Amino acid sequence: MLEKSNPPIISFKIAWWVLAISSLFILLVGEFTKIDLMIEDYYYDTSLKTFPWKNVWFAKVLMHIYIKNVILSCGFVLYLVLLIDMIKPLHIISGWLRFRLRFIATASVIIPVTISLLKKYSVLHYPWDIDRYNGTAPFMKLLDYVPKSLEAGACFPGGHASTGLWLASLCVFWLPNNSNKAQYVFTLGLGTGFILGWVQQMRGAHFLFHTLWSMWIASFIILLMLQVSNISHKY
Repeated sequence: MLEKSNPPIISFKIAWWVLAISSLFILLVGEFTKIDLMIEDYYYDTSLKTFPWKNVWFAKVLMHIYIKNVILSCGFVLYLVLLIDMIKPLHIISGWLRFRLRFIATASVIIPVTISLLKKYSVLHYPWDIDRYNGTAPFMKLLDYVPKSLEAGACFPGGHASTGLWLASLCVFWLPNNSNKAQYVFTLGLGTGFILGWVQQMRGAHFLFHTLWSMWIASFIILLMLQVSNISHKY
C-alpha cells in the first residue's frame, strides 16, 4: 500500500509571495498616508519644541544602550563558541546544532550590516532633524524627488531595530519539523526589533516605516538564507 506523500514542510513559494505583497503594502501605505507624521506629532511637544522621550532614561539608556548591549553580548558569545568549535570541534555540539548556530551567527552579521550600509547612503532624515519638528531638513518619503542640494540624512532604514531583528533567525531551531513554532519564534524576533524601533520613534529618532522596512529586509535575508541552505534537507 502506497503512503500518501506529505506536503512540503516549508513552502518557500508562499513565503516569497507573502514577502512580495507585504513590500507593496508597506510601500503604498508609506507613500499615500501620513501615519509617520501622525505618530511623531503625537510624541512631539510643540510647546517645548522637542521630543520629551528623547533623553528619558528608559528610552535613551535602557532601550537604546543596555538592551542593545545585552543582545550584542549574546551574539559575541555565539561567535566565541563557534570560533572555538572551528579550531577544535566541540563534541557536545552535534551536526544539527552546529548548522543552526552558524546560520544564526551569519544572520546576526548580514542583517545589521545590510541595513547599516543602506542607511549610510540614505537621504532620508531623522524626525528630530525635520523642519516640522524644529529641525532644518524637509520631510521626505521613500519615493520623493530628492533635490541635489539636500544633505543626506542617513536615517533609512531603521538601524537600531536591526539590533534585535536577527533574533528572528532563531526560528531555524524549529525547522524543518515544526514550522508553526518556527513562525512563532520568527514573529517574536521581528517583534523585538519592532519594539526597539518604536522606542526610537518615541524619541524622534526614526519614523515607523523606517522600522517596517528594516523588518522586511531582515525577513528577506532570513528567507533567502533558509532557501539557499536547503534547510528542508538538513538533519
